[in-house]
This record gives sequence, C-alpha cells and structure tokens, in this order.
Amino acid sequence: MIIQGNSLPINAYSAARAAAPQVETAAPTTLAEKISISSAARTLLASESTANDPRLAAIKTKPALERSAADTEYLLANDKRLAEINAKDPQTLTADEIDYQQKAGGFVNTMANLSAAERALYDELVAAGNHAAVEGMNLIALARHGMDGQQVTLPDGSSFDPTRTEITAENIRQLFTQMFVDGDGAAARRLDALAGYLERRGTNA
Repeated sequence: MIIQGNSLPINAYSAARAAAPQVETAAPTTLAEKISISSAARTLLASESTANDPRLAAIKTKPALERSAADTEYLLANDKRLAEINAKDPQTLTADEIDYQQKAGGFVNTMANLSAAERALYDELVAAGNHAAVEGMNLIALARHGMDGQQVTLPDGSSFDPTRTEITAENIRQLFTQMFVDGDGAAARRLDALAGYLERRGTNA
C-alpha cells in the first residue's frame, strides 16, 4: 500500500470535533473528578461510565460517519474523559489520549498499530515538543493500519511488512519513507525528523 498525500485520521477527528455542537459540561461533583488521578485510573473510570450508560456504549460502537448530531452531542456531554482530552492542546496529547479519542470518536484507531515501546517513544517526542517527529510516528501508525502482516512492494521493487518492521532510523529512511507519495514532500520531512531524533537519541544513549 503506497499512501497518496499525508492527511491523518487524527486530523479528521480534530476537524469533526471543531464542527460538533458545543456542550457545557457540569462542574465536578464527585471526589474522583476533583482529584488528580492517573491515566490508567481515568481509563477505568471511563470504562465504568460507559458500562453504566447503555446509550453512550451504543454510540461508541458506531463509526463516526454513522453517528447523528444528537449522538455526537450526547457523547460530548457525557464522556468526561473525552471532554478532558478535547480541552487540551492537540500537540500535547499522549498516545493513550489519542487512542481513547480515536476510539470514542469512532475514527480509525491508528494508535492500536503502535507497540507499548513505540507508544512510549511517541510520548517522549510529545514531551520534547518535537511535533514533526510526532507526525512521523503518526504516518507510520497510519501506514500499518489494515495491513495484517501483508507485504508492501515499494517503488524500488523491494518489499517489507510494516507491521513487523521496527521503527529505527535506518528502516524509516530505507522503507517507511517510500510508502508515502505527496507533492510537497511533507511526509518525507516528518519521517526525516523522526529518523533524525532516533539517530541523536542513539548517540546520546
């Protein structure tokens, strides 16, 4: 699969979020909402909230394009964790937060295509403010989506399995970069930023 252009599903979600009805959320009323809790605890609370709300659970089973305006309004009003994530600067979101946002929003779940170690790298890049390299990670996650172990034949005639290929500077430059074809070279620049970060990281280790 050679990908034309460089738009990402997460960007599609951001656009849909901006167009969605603005819903005021109630002020925190429980102790769990008032204290600072870990990401794992937030995920657990969100899961319990969905389990206790059949309508919310039903909405989350639908792809974004099959949801009505009323569905979106109800989701934004009743999914507290999603509301917290949406309120943040998109460039500061961790892999876990994007994963939740994609799932709750009914969009392509690209974060599911990254391993635990790769998600940790993603969060490291976010913390470092290296937005270009973060976009490079997003491109690789997108490139892996739906591949299910299939081999990709590149323009130079070589082939590889992106789902089983480690994200290293060498693999990015020789393999992943060839999967993207765009007119302005934006994808190549983002992947080069990621490769460069990994090279510097290896030197400083």
